[in-house]
Amino acid sequence: MASLKRSVESDPLAANISNKIYVRSTKSGKVQKIVREVYLRRDIPCSSKLCQECQHQMLIPKDALGKPIPFVLSDSPAGTKVFPQGHYLVPDTNAFLTAMDLFEQESAFYDVIVLQIVLEELRNRSLPLYNRLISLTKSEDKRFYVFFNEFRLETHVPRLEGETVNDRNDRAVRRAVAWYGEHLARIKGKDAPSIVMLSNDRDNLKKAKQEGIHACSLADYVRQLKDGEKLLDMIPETQDRDQIKEKRPGDNLYPEYFSMSKMMTGVKSNLLHQGIFNVSPYNYLEGSIRVPAFPKALLILGRENINRAVDGDLVVVEVLPKDQWKEPSTQVIEEDAITKNENPDAEESDDFVSEGERKALQEEVKRTHRKTTEGHAQPTAKVVGVIKRNWRQYVGHIDQSSVSQSAQQGRKQDNVFVIPMDKKIPKIRLRTRQVSELLGKRILVTIDAWDRSSRHPSGHFVRSLGELETKAAETEALLLEYDVQYRPFPKTVLDCLPKEGHDWRVPQSLEDPGWKDRQDLRDLLICSIDPIGCQDIDDALHSRPLPNGNFEVGVHIADVSHFVKPGNAMDAEASIRGTTVYLVDKRIDMLPMLLGTDLCSLKPYVERYAFSVIWEMTSDADIVDSRFAKSVIKSREAFSYEQAQLRVDDSSQQDELTTSIRTLLVLSKKLKQKRLDAGALSLSSPEVKVQMESETSDPIDVKTKVHLDTMSLVEEFMLLANTSVARRIYEAFPQTAILRRHGAPPKTNFDELANQLKVKRGLDLSVESSRALADSLDRCVDEKEPFFNTLVRIMATRCMMSAEYFCSGTQAYPEFRHYGLASEIYTHFTSPIRRYADLMAHRQLAAAIEYEAIHPSTRSRGKLEAVCKNINVRHRNAQLAGRASIAYYVGQALRGKATEEDGFVMKIFSNGFVVLVPRFGIESLIRLRDLAETEPQAEFDTENYVLRVSGSREVRVELFQKVRVRVTDQKDETTGKRGVRMELVKTY
Repeated sequence: MASLKRSVESDPLAANISNKIYVRSTKSGKVQKIVREVYLRRDIPCSSKLCQECQHQMLIPKDALGKPIPFVLSDSPAGTKVFPQGHYLVPDTNAFLTAMDLFEQESAFYDVIVLQIVLEELRNRSLPLYNRLISLTKSEDKRFYVFFNEFRLETHVPRLEGETVNDRNDRAVRRAVAWYGEHLARIKGKDAPSIVMLSNDRDNLKKAKQEGIHACSLADYVRQLKDGEKLLDMIPETQDRDQIKEKRPGDNLYPEYFSMSKMMTGVKSNLLHQGIFNVSPYNYLEGSIRVPAFPKALLILGRENINRAVDGDLVVVEVLPKDQWKEPSTQVIEEDAITKNENPDAEESDDFVSEGERKALQEEVKRTHRKTTEGHAQPTAKVVGVIKRNWRQYVGHIDQSSVSQSAQQGRKQDNVFVIPMDKKIPKIRLRTRQVSELLGKRILVTIDAWDRSSRHPSGHFVRSLGELETKAAETEALLLEYDVQYRPFPKTVLDCLPKEGHDWRVPQSLEDPGWKDRQDLRDLLICSIDPIGCQDIDDALHSRPLPNGNFEVGVHIADVSHFVKPGNAMDAEASIRGTTVYLVDKRIDMLPMLLGTDLCSLKPYVERYAFSVIWEMTSDADIVDSRFAKSVIKSREAFSYEQAQLRVDDSSQQDELTTSIRTLLVLSKKLKQKRLDAGALSLSSPEVKVQMESETSDPIDVKTKVHLDTMSLVEEFMLLANTSVARRIYEAFPQTAILRRHGAPPKTNFDELANQLKVKRGLDLSVESSRALADSLDRCVDEKEPFFNTLVRIMATRCMMSAEYFCSGTQAYPEFRHYGLASEIYTHFTSPIRRYADLMAHRQLAAAIEYEAIHPSTRSRGKLEAVCKNINVRHRNAQLAGRASIAYYVGQALRGKATEEDGFVMKIFSNGFVVLVPRFGIESLIRLRDLAETEPQAEFDTENYVLRVSGSREVRVELFQKVRVRVTDQKDETTGKRGVRMELVKTY
């Protein structure tokens, strides 16, 4: 067979073509050789404004409008002590991986050349860091330029025989630095800037200097900068080679991790197990991991078995022998109380388990020995390796007890402990020269490493957020802790908005392209019903009787997809943000405010584009027909839930709009009953509303949310629209429909709650199906205490799996089911202003009804899976951020006040109990040490969930018991957060 490879003789351009050869195995086990040709060019510009050669001779890239993209690198770059004539930076992959925070600083790191090989390697190593770097390349101020060195003839580096990929990439970086220096040396009339390679790889730095290339480690470079001393704190300790000491084998405190190949082989043979490591919120020495091979979670107990795993890490564990299986801990063990006054300079001592930890573990052993654990023990395991770290940036504050006297006065580098806001994250050891300046501040840090020889992970300082307990610092801390994208929208996004701004209107002429294939529904009596003060109105409804005795009902949703086109900058930003985040005092929008609160919002009295779902229904709420259409509507009124309820209840109101709302209300009740009959669950969670003072925006009171019929009205029709759209887009796109599923929880999730109800109330909890669970929850009533049923539903909700978005081609049809809603198929369609999943569903529905062709990004299963993965995380984080905001403001509303309220015992430990106060929708731990000056003795009956406290104040506390508590505000000395403190007044 003739070779297809080009020869120089047959093709003069062959010299400019490079081959990349890949070998892969096919599903059938055969080996396949893939040869890819890369055309090498000479017209890729350097992007320096100093370089006339590139500006006149090179192929200048153009933007979407065909305009030339201006050169990025400055014609007067900043100088340093070593490079006074100015310089451009060329970091290698290692520099970005270990110190991305440095490159984001506003005081330094401008005019940076990001090599293609570095960008690709970073994407493979860390997608979050890659996204942060991409954001820097889009910043006009920072001047980061992506240079495609792999396609430029002079900078392309083929891999040598026997050379590792890493060594080849390092050589490619050095070659690009050398070429830039040679290229810019030809500038006439001005000194060329120095080209400086940044790396923390000792071998790469050595080779660069041998080749005559300017190269610095991060620490050496930062020392050249003005105010560089402060920036030195941001360099990971493990990268500062001066700090690294030789370790002897005997210095190691933790077991060595298995090799990756050993872990993968073990997982494949079911000798080892892989899963996400979760830390108990009440005991930092107890973790768990769910694996398919065991019906219950595997327990991981003690510092050695946890083996440096951090909450959220993807780990591999080995199950311990059966004689080492144990019960979950019944004791509250908090790291701050146990390890207080630890010396951060004595991290590598032989005393692996601290004295406080030893005492806590001994108490646990005594408790275990006092009674038999036969039949209650759970499988235990130990962490043998970490597949993927879930490390991120953490908000915290410096532990005052870890600071030496000298550190508070001087500027020498000292070790201190940072206590994260998240109690599930261990203390982080930090080296900093700014101890005195950072005490009492909220700070942002990141974990760099956790060596076998160190009791705690080590990290570096990123930046200060401000004084503890100030509103600005605490709000930013909350947003950072839950990874909420809160920065202002960049100019590239704002450029995608309609040029008319707030003056944009629906075209008057029906011949305008905007009206193409749209239905004119402006004559319908449409209204919206939302919470008080809602500005981003996603949905509106209408109903009207039909001549045949049936009803026409419509749900009209803001047509966001008309304004946000696939693939543009606004779409990319929305896909990253994933959802709007609602805090007590602010809203972090997914889309710019112009769209969210004006042009897309279905405000009353103005015409708006909508996407309508319209049904014909019988009086029993049976669906006769349904249709979908892009439309133009004009809402008649924007009601709050309260206004709509008053209107419905007022018999004197007999106008057509009110009558249509009453019709919707009657139909919604029938729809709800159908869902409940099918097995839909009515779950619960504590819901409160914080009242703010109008001028200062300070919290003044907390109110429990009242549920109104109009809330159910809207909910039922939104559920119906979501279900109808799900069926339609799945029918059109069986492999790529964006859907939402809620998996049936493992029956073992309910074991503890079922036992609690059986022991304390004689009630049976059936979990054979969602219908069986719904029926048994309905039977969980206490005639003397109406709140008991709500309490059980709150606890049952916490036994559930989380709902998730998915791409239909990744699951079998039975797995589509939404357990909580008892629906075979479901999606999110009704809130495109605030949820990216809904926007994707809009695009798919538009294609399904042949309104417009489907965009490639909306039919690519790979891309859709990536979108689903991101929006699942964003959706969860938004929920957690909202709850944390409420908890913070409840604490602020109670500041300086004391009130007595009724509460209910939700959980009992051997040294404390958790109480839920419905009035404030909060729960808090009351420790035994809070009951008296010295912690009283107590006996915990784990079989009957009873805690008997003896001493000067005898108390008997039982699960589900009603208690009276005094609620005050208190600053948590551990996390620095102001929250709620409860004191037991009496038991009922």
